[in-house]
Amino acid sequence: MIKKRLFTEKGNIVYWVNEKKENDKPELVFLPGLTADHRLFLKQIEHFKDEYSVFVWDAPGHNLSYPFEMNFSLADKAKWLNEILEKEGFKKPVIIGQSMGGYLGQMYMHLFPEKLAGFICIDSAPLQKTYYKKWELKSLENLEPVYRMYPWKLLLRQGSDGVASTRYGRACMYRMMMTYDKDQGRYAKLTGHGYQIVGEAIKEDIPFEKTCPMLLVCGTKDHAGYTMRYNREWTKCTHLPIEWIKGAGHNSNTDEPEITNKIIERFLDEL
Repeated sequence: MIKKRLFTEKGNIVYWVNEKKENDKPELVFLPGLTADHRLFLKQIEHFKDEYSVFVWDAPGHNLSYPFEMNFSLADKAKWLNEILEKEGFKKPVIIGQSMGGYLGQMYMHLFPEKLAGFICIDSAPLQKTYYKKWELKSLENLEPVYRMYPWKLLLRQGSDGVASTRYGRACMYRMMMTYDKDQGRYAKLTGHGYQIVGEAIKEDIPFEKTCPMLLVCGTKDHAGYTMRYNREWTKCTHLPIEWIKGAGHNSNTDEPEITNKIIERFLDEL
């Protein structure tokens, strides 16, 4: 994987791509969740990079994409992502977004409806307001102070154990959270801002328009918020196909990487 940067007026975005594959296969775009970074998809990158053109990033403000001004929207992130994909010559990308990456994938599909060849949404939730209770949206508005006051060691343990059910999944999240070990204020700002822009995007209530093949993926032990409930209602209302990964937590692609890779492979074969 080749490390590169996109320079923006708010900071630099670090991302990785492999050598562009000269074949007719779609390019794979891996988008990690909030506070996670490119390491979340190591098992997927390793599996697919020899056959497919692959992209993964540290999202703005995350890990190496720092310092970064935290005053942007979810739509801004989608536009930066599009700028990178155009720069790298991605013609028919398939977005594979986990949690926050799934929200971002939906915004990208909304802003650039003709560009995606496919979209896999892992342990995420819909952007349409109808799925959410008013108090759920209200709770996303000002979480930065909460994360500033929370005892860091407890936050570190709950943040890693709470999103994964396996030793590897928990260790992976722990390593990513340790990026912020000496700066809890940065972690709190990153987290608070992330929830805020998702809440703002949901309140915009953009229409759901499926412009490419889509697949929902969710772990049966995903206890992060109400992700499982959202996915049940999402597939019921839209008839989107869903794959439930038995025993996996919120970061199901780290809990069950081999199963996740097979799900992605089947999806790509059907395109």
